[in-house]
Amino acid sequence: MIGIFGGTFDPVHYGHIKPAISVKQALNLTQLRFIPNRIPPHREKPWLSVEQRLSLLECALEDYPNTIIDQRELEREGPSYMVDTLRSLKDDFPDEDLYLIIGMDAFFGITSWFKWRSIFELCHLVVTTRPGFDRSEIKGHMDSNDYLFLAQRMTTDVNAFMAQESPQEMGKILLQSVPQLDISSTRIRNMLQDGDEISQWMPQQAYEKLRGFF
Repeated sequence: MIGIFGGTFDPVHYGHIKPAISVKQALNLTQLRFIPNRIPPHREKPWLSVEQRLSLLECALEDYPNTIIDQRELEREGPSYMVDTLRSLKDDFPDEDLYLIIGMDAFFGITSWFKWRSIFELCHLVVTTRPGFDRSEIKGHMDSNDYLFLAQRMTTDVNAFMAQESPQEMGKILLQSVPQLDISSTRIRNMLQDGDEISQWMPQQAYEKLRGFF
């Protein structure tokens, strides 16, 4: 069972790492693959270079076992579409179930993703939520038909989510409560440019590497 956590990581911080690790532990995933994207289709051009983002991610994950930095999106030309990444992973790991981990903000916008419904043919989805999140909030963020497509797949029950079916079908959605940190890459960039302290928001070795870029 492989967890997939993609992003720009511009720069990486605990708001990326801790929720993903929490999901890995809750689902007892065998490995967690962090996949930095090359050209994010829904964001502006990254602030840091590919090489800088990759270097920071390598430093940040040094102390986390069974985490892997997967560079397939960095090596692929064109925008980093998740459906293409998942198909590539399925080719490499045909006997493994894939669990795509995303935050709630990303989930609110998932219907704008390239060939987004095809994603549910390739993996299960784990949506990280804040404690006390009410799933009724989701409905206001998308078309009613899209919501119905997603709602029938949703659960907050880890045991039900992990229950094996015969044959095993992809496309279940787990709304998983995880610790939330009030931090973002944008805020870290602004704090860094303003000379504010940011060391508490990322592993020490990544912080030192980031400071060395400027």
